[in-house]
Amino acid sequence: MQLQYVLDNFMSLFIGGLVFGSLYALVALGYTMVYGVLQLINFAHSEVFMFGTFATVWALYLIGADATTTGLALVGSLAFAMVIAMIISGGVALLLERVAYRPLLKRGAPRLVALISAIGASFVLSEIMGLRGPIMAALGLDDEFDRYVASSRENVGMPLDRTPTVQFEILGHGVTNRDIIIVVSAVLMMVLVDQFVRRTRIGRGIRAVAQDPETSSLMGVNSTRVIQVTFLIGGLLAGAAATLYMLQVGITRYNAGFLLGVKAFTAAVLGGIGNLRGALLGGLVLGVAENLGAGLFGSEWREVVAFAVLVLVLLFRPTGLLGESLGKARA
Repeated sequence: MQLQYVLDNFMSLFIGGLVFGSLYALVALGYTMVYGVLQLINFAHSEVFMFGTFATVWALYLIGADATTTGLALVGSLAFAMVIAMIISGGVALLLERVAYRPLLKRGAPRLVALISAIGASFVLSEIMGLRGPIMAALGLDDEFDRYVASSRENVGMPLDRTPTVQFEILGHGVTNRDIIIVVSAVLMMVLVDQFVRRTRIGRGIRAVAQDPETSSLMGVNSTRVIQVTFLIGGLLAGAAATLYMLQVGITRYNAGFLLGVKAFTAAVLGGIGNLRGALLGGLVLGVAENLGAGLFGSEWREVVAFAVLVLVLLFRPTGLLGESLGKARA
């Protein structure tokens, strides 16, 4: 144990935890919204996020951004990459809903079957990305898209210079522009989604379907459209999280979504699965806990601490920290 190290670097570990916790929370919203509406755990959501990380890198390739890109050009490049990542992840999420879930829902398949479909879709999407090189070679397009598909099962890095700049200090720890961008962007998007679900007509439809699908259909709510919107919102947030993740971590690969997806799902359960504000709280708590745990016990214990926190919380509060379901959220 390194208690003195944690005490000496508490603020650094805390802020680092908030940064990763914000990413977990953004992805967790996709899990919690789908569960709130369908009572289904969309395990393929981690691959929706993974596609967003590649879309970020490829968008930057497309506009020629590199390590020499600075200033407003850098900001514009990141904004463009985030928009593209959100579009791609949103599209993948809609495709998942249409191909992997909607046929089962129309046939009234048991939730276990839908869960198996989600796991299968997760592996399919991951392997498609891992085999993008051979796929393009089979189509005779590997030369044209070499930069995009080369070494398809290896790490892919951001082409930008990600060196952060300290903006101000808190208790001796320098808070960087990267920290501020990630945390503020994530929290702002989560607040917007929360208000969208609580105050808009579509949001009321989402809450109605989450609370009682049959009655909401009788009242004129188009449940198919509501489910599509739910998947789309989750995909858009996963795409935004993917760009922020690449800004922080800098590398991705075909299976990059697995561990972060598990942690995001853990954050959703920790805060209260089906609860939007719970996803935010759960993500931040998980990020801070695992970072402090890594400082205390060593980085190899990071995942152990994260899941131990989940178990402890659920032992004393099985519904999570907040527990209120999406269908019971107040307007």
